[in-house]
Amino acid sequence: MGTLFRSEEMALCQLFIQPEASYTSVATLGEAGVVQFRDLNAGVNSFQRKFVSEVRRCDEMERKLRYIEVEVSKDRIFVPESNVCPPAPNAREITQLESHLERTESEILELSHNAVNLKSNYLELTELKYVLEKAHAFFQESFCLKQQEGASGSGNNDSLTKALISDESQQQSSRGRLGFVAGVVPRERVPAFERMLWRISRGNVFLRQAELEEPLEDPATGNEIYKTVFVAFFQGEQLKHRVKKVCSGFHASFYQCPSSHTQRQELLKGIKTRLADLNLVLNQTRDHKQTVLRSVAEKLHGWTVQVRKMKAIYHTLNLFNMDVTKKCLIGECWVPVNDLTFIRKTLLDGSKAVGSSIPSFLNVIEMNENPPTFHRTNKFTEGFQNLIDSYGIACYREVNPALYTIITFPFLFAVMFGDAGHGAILAIFGGIMIYFEQMFLKKKSNNEIWNIFFGGRYIIFLMGLFSIYTGIIYNDFFSKAVNAFGSSWFSNYNESTILSNSDITLDPVYQYKQYPYPIGVDPVWQISSNKIVFFNSFKMKLSIIFGVVHMIFGVMLSVINHIHFKRKMSIILEFLPQLILLILLFFYMVMLMFMKWTLYGPQNPLKTSPRCAPSILIMFINMMLFKNNEPFPGCDEYMYDNQEFIQRLIVFFSFLCIPVMLFGKPIYLIYFANKPTKRHFSSNGEAHQGIELQESRNMDVETDVVTAETQETLETLMAQTETEQDVQPVEEHEEPSEIFIHQVIHTIEYVLSTVSHTASYLRLWALSLAHAQLSDVLWGMVLKIGLQRESHVGALVLFIMFALWAVFTVAILVMMEGLSAFLHTLRLHWVEFMSKFYTGTGYAFQPFSFKHILESEEYTSNEE
Repeated sequence: MGTLFRSEEMALCQLFIQPEASYTSVATLGEAGVVQFRDLNAGVNSFQRKFVSEVRRCDEMERKLRYIEVEVSKDRIFVPESNVCPPAPNAREITQLESHLERTESEILELSHNAVNLKSNYLELTELKYVLEKAHAFFQESFCLKQQEGASGSGNNDSLTKALISDESQQQSSRGRLGFVAGVVPRERVPAFERMLWRISRGNVFLRQAELEEPLEDPATGNEIYKTVFVAFFQGEQLKHRVKKVCSGFHASFYQCPSSHTQRQELLKGIKTRLADLNLVLNQTRDHKQTVLRSVAEKLHGWTVQVRKMKAIYHTLNLFNMDVTKKCLIGECWVPVNDLTFIRKTLLDGSKAVGSSIPSFLNVIEMNENPPTFHRTNKFTEGFQNLIDSYGIACYREVNPALYTIITFPFLFAVMFGDAGHGAILAIFGGIMIYFEQMFLKKKSNNEIWNIFFGGRYIIFLMGLFSIYTGIIYNDFFSKAVNAFGSSWFSNYNESTILSNSDITLDPVYQYKQYPYPIGVDPVWQISSNKIVFFNSFKMKLSIIFGVVHMIFGVMLSVINHIHFKRKMSIILEFLPQLILLILLFFYMVMLMFMKWTLYGPQNPLKTSPRCAPSILIMFINMMLFKNNEPFPGCDEYMYDNQEFIQRLIVFFSFLCIPVMLFGKPIYLIYFANKPTKRHFSSNGEAHQGIELQESRNMDVETDVVTAETQETLETLMAQTETEQDVQPVEEHEEPSEIFIHQVIHTIEYVLSTVSHTASYLRLWALSLAHAQLSDVLWGMVLKIGLQRESHVGALVLFIMFALWAVFTVAILVMMEGLSAFLHTLRLHWVEFMSKFYTGTGYAFQPFSFKHILESEEYTSNEE
């Protein structure tokens, strides 16, 4: 939790890695995910870097894996996803994996090519079988035409019709005059095909067609295709040439169809035999291919992970630079200080693993730039940290609001969403996602809305729990009060009086038991006619109290930043005036609210009775304007003695804070501290001496195993690096006018925001009332209809009304109202709270991590 309060200390380091140990060392760092490398070859083209050939090698392996994956999915073979993430392969495993992928791709290509050829032959034979079967029916129909007398029509069609009206022997004798073409054409092209034949022949082509009932399979894609068998009769060679051109244009397939019935039957018999043999060969080929793909599918996920890790390693190595002696790779990286020992151990282990005589080592260097911001989070705190990072990444070592947001965010949400029933729905939904989180993590949905909900499951769960609490305080359970302890109010009226009067006034002096309800609001307020008036005043005051306390807490957090960054004058000239202004004005108003609640009671004397209780808002406005109001007769204008004098002092000292904030810091910077200064960061901002000490100890250990020649090489590299990376101090000098303008803007913004931000917290009151009233309206207009009937039909009506009420409750009151309350709570944190101490102008620590790389790659592939 300590790292959540403030970002971790970071160190800018140089890694000196031997080339033979670079792959192993970077692989180990990628598994740990604690190092963010910097590109030392920013001016070098991607194709001119040292490891570009290895990256291309990985790209080729990725291409093969994608092809294999497509073939596996095409055959609908399940790819099991192992929970075990294989490590990056070593040099020997890379060669073996590459050769294995090469053989697998070649084998699948060959099997696919053979399958396509066999399917093409099978398709051609199947089409020919249908052509022979349908053509026989066409010729039989033409034989029956001779029974008709006086065929209708004239002109060019008469000769064609007469040629067809003959028996089979006559057809054979006139074959020189009458020709035909048989084949198949795609079904969707038949109407256009028929019209084109009629146009090019002027009606001299007699077309017969029959649709195939069963779809055929496309050899290349495996999709179903629907076709139609046709036989086109014509006269003359010229018309035959035209018909064939049209058939080619419409991608029709031609087949030789004998004119003799005996020849057609013999050919059909032979084709059926060949189809049976070809079908047997196709099944064997398909079974063999599936056997190969099943064996590959079991290893496909592991291969993909290994290739992606290997590619990421070489991409990272391309960020390194080679020293002038060509004996060492030099890289720069940001490292959390707590992980420096691990990084050193990783480099030593990498060198030992390859048997290098020169060990790799780490050198902490100084810098003149702000380090990245890194907060270690777990599955519980990650969602809250993401809420803050969405506004802006914290500056290095700045106070992190996420720690306090864990409590304040669900609480302020619950103030607006205060219904125990609706909160229970939220808590159950969040609890289900938490309880089955491992199962949901394995499924890896592509639905963005679900992923957002699942990522904030702990936030939703806490929002539900806090809403249950505030619902108990408001005594609101699905817009109804729970009378658990009995009301503190009682009625002295008889039954007839109560039943005959819709509105009865209860006197708190005589009809109240003088003790508060044990927890929350008395249930009698839910049935009172002035319920809205009571809750309006109650929730409005609560929103102001919570808002002022929240803002004061934000201002007090700013002093922690001032102390940490050693801005002592900012504590005196910024923090104290801001805090005094906020406390004297708005916290004083909060104190007046508590005084009003405690000083004025129904049994008190006249001057402290509820009739004489002043309006806090009017009193605050009069205090700021130095005005007085005439009180009610017999009442006092003020709540305590010398209040007018004290309030004038409060306003005076409050306005005195404004010139201090306006001129204090600029005068100090211009006349006392505005000298050219050198901003010289240590590598972690604070603990540089400790790092150097630890480094010297590690170097002493390393020196024991290093030869004289090796030590000389190390000294050369260190000297070269120190020369190249010498830190140039940055002189900061700001003009007095710029300092003054900046401070004026900052002061005006803060003074105005104290008013606007306090008013902004009234959204807690507005949304709470709106949510309660909407819930009450939904109960009265939907569910109450089913409760008013006492017959058997009423049970059915109640069932239907309850279903509608449940749907509307979840859809409108929980989801829509919950989203609205969530967004308003987010705004209260981003603007009203965090603006008091949080700048959010840093940049995130993005370590080289295999886990993040694999997740992003998988998300991209799933989207595609």
